[in-house]
Amino acid sequence: MPLYDYQCGACAHQFEALQKISAAPLSDCPACQAPALKKLLSVPGFRLSGNGWYETDFKTGAKKNLAGGDKAD
Repeated sequence: MPLYDYQCGACAHQFEALQKISAAPLSDCPACQAPALKKLLSVPGFRLSGNGWYETDFKTGAKKNLAGGDKAD
C-alpha cells in the first residue's frame, strides 16, 4: 500500500497516510477536524541510482555488440 501526503487548508497540518490505491482520498483533518484536506505530490519510495542500464550488461560473447553491428575489417 502506498503512502500519501496530505495537508490541511485550514490549519496547515501535514501528515502521511497509508492507504490502498482504490481508497477514497481523506477529507477531514485529524488535527482540527476541518474538511479541508488536500492530497500533495510526493517523491516515490525508491530511487534508481547509478549510470543506468546498458544493452551489454547481461550479454556474453558475440552478442555484446548489437547496437553498433559488426564492423567490417
